[in-house]
Amino acid sequence: MTRVLVVEDEPPLVRALEINLKARGYDVETAPDGAQALSLAAANPPDVVLLDLGLPDMDGIDVIMGLRGWSRASILVVSARRTSEEKVAALDAGADDYITKPFSMDELLARLRAAARRIDTAQPSGELAVIVTESFTLDLAAKKARRGEHDVRLTPTEWHLVEVLVRNSGRLVSQQKLLEEVWGPSYGTQTNYLRVYMAQLRRKLEADSARPRHFSTTPGMGYRFDP
Repeated sequence: MTRVLVVEDEPPLVRALEINLKARGYDVETAPDGAQALSLAAANPPDVVLLDLGLPDMDGIDVIMGLRGWSRASILVVSARRTSEEKVAALDAGADDYITKPFSMDELLARLRAAARRIDTAQPSGELAVIVTESFTLDLAAKKARRGEHDVRLTPTEWHLVEVLVRNSGRLVSQQKLLEEVWGPSYGTQTNYLRVYMAQLRRKLEADSARPRHFSTTPGMGYRFDP
């Protein structure tokens, strides 16, 4: 059964979506704000997220970015924002589709079916919101890191680097892929960036930064995260 998380703060619309989706066999959870949406997604990862951008506690773009750090769920934005700039911003942040309010239920259901088909043909993601090792814990949904009893502050760039490596856990990620995903396409050869930031991550998270257990290097090729 396809799991759908509806993130919307208008109760009548939430009720209408819940009734229509459940009637068609979807497993539905609802969240009225971004914080609860991220918490629910971490506890029970959805297959598809229907997301309003105008939430009471945070912008929907921040929810997209929070999910994309660790989740491969299909994100369908359902918003009253209609300008091309706002649509591009949502898609660039990681949304898969965008539909403007008001919308017909038939159109929404068609887009949801398309999202579900993409899920059926995708490889299993094995996604986890919380990564626990003997040295540290990473809460990817909340963007919190801990070593023992102490919080560890990671910069936004460090978090982005961690998220790419964790999404590819156990696999070698090339230097070029890391640079392009974290810094952008024009940085594909700036390997000195990686050396500096990986050294910082190891100092902050590894028990012994000189002999890293979890963030390893394959010289001249790339980096690997081993939980």
